[in-house]
Amino acid sequence: MDEVSDAELVLRSTRVITPDGTRPASVAVAAGKIVGVLAHDAEVPAGARLEDFGDDVLLPGIVDTHVHVNDPGRAEWEGFWTATRAAAAGGITTLVDMPLNSLPPTTTVDNLRTKKDVAAAKAHIDVGFWGGALPDNVKDLRPLHDAGVFGFKCFLSPSGVDEFPHLNHDQLTASMAEIAGFGGLLIVHAEDPHELDVAPHHSGPKYDDYLATRPRVSEDAAIKGLIDTAKRIGARIHILHLSSSDALPLIAAAKAEGVKVTVETCPHYLTLTAEEVPDGASEFKCCPPIREAANQDLLWQALADGTIDCVVTDHSPSTADLKTDDFATAWGGISGLQLSLSAVWTAARARGYSLEDVVRWMSERTSALVGLDDRKGAIAVGRDADFAVLAPDETFTVDPAHLQHRNRVTAYAGKTLHGVVRSTWLRGQRIVSDGEFTAPAGKLLERNK
Repeated sequence: MDEVSDAELVLRSTRVITPDGTRPASVAVAAGKIVGVLAHDAEVPAGARLEDFGDDVLLPGIVDTHVHVNDPGRAEWEGFWTATRAAAAGGITTLVDMPLNSLPPTTTVDNLRTKKDVAAAKAHIDVGFWGGALPDNVKDLRPLHDAGVFGFKCFLSPSGVDEFPHLNHDQLTASMAEIAGFGGLLIVHAEDPHELDVAPHHSGPKYDDYLATRPRVSEDAAIKGLIDTAKRIGARIHILHLSSSDALPLIAAAKAEGVKVTVETCPHYLTLTAEEVPDGASEFKCCPPIREAANQDLLWQALADGTIDCVVTDHSPSTADLKTDDFATAWGGISGLQLSLSAVWTAARARGYSLEDVVRWMSERTSALVGLDDRKGAIAVGRDADFAVLAPDETFTVDPAHLQHRNRVTAYAGKTLHGVVRSTWLRGQRIVSDGEFTAPAGKLLERNK
């Protein structure tokens, strides 16, 4: 109770999402931490400021563990200033940056230091970093782990950028064994290069032709091999951006056997379908691709039953000129940071899921994935006072001109979404409200050691 009496701020709502459910509450904050989750009508401590949000929902800030900021080196694609503003506008309070497509990639301690130097003064939200596993950097993995990266990203097929080559089977085994040796996490872009090679090689503007070039079997085969290797080594692995529902039985069986595997999917796989992609509209292109509506239904079922653990954006922007109308040559990536919470909530509510479910998938489990669940991911005593205030029943129509990421290309343009983010709070400070931003206040995070 003494800590509550020291509170500087109390946030009040009739709908606060806590680990025990949604209820009316007053959340007391001191020194950037939650020090009490109190009754709605609790007395405000002397000297504390009260912010009453009425019936708007107070939820823990979203934690997005899959973001390509591309800074330095390709900052014309995106940057820490713009990416973290977009995230904050969408209720995201923590992101973990992928080791590509920046130059240099985050594959050595020196390169990590370069990335941090660029990010430090530009981050509107908290930022952590993944390291990268390349064919020739096994020696760099433990030093990167000791420097605080949250794990290591690798590709099983070409990444799209020459400076981040993929791993063959022997290289994957060597990297996985090294990472398992110090208890680290390997996160994997799982598409099989052989299956991609033997798939049709179409070009042009037709989305169906593009979809045929990246068939479900490319994911399924890669995931089977990955699980087999992880099982043999005893490694901890995470499957990135799952799009193929055909792989779900493999994953469920591996989890039942005790293989240490977790899985994510993305808002675009849960909210967009192949049937609706116009020809030439490469703002919808990503790898693996957006698949059919029947496939999407199975992804939602897997989220509900826990086969898929979490939802992250895989925000991967580029300059507009790289989004040509030829799906074969256009850059593959969906820009979704600012819209992810609203997009997932819109689809979830239509399927009968609750905001508590969305928070579990986008905050609680993502925090746990990277070991930040002692600091992030819940409105609970001791956690960082990171919040989003959401009007869940209000709608808005997506206008690219109002987006904060650098190149305002979006697959969501013109869509009507539920869930307006009123404000976002980082360690008890309001960092954005009604489109007005404070100065950058984010911290650079390291893995708990």
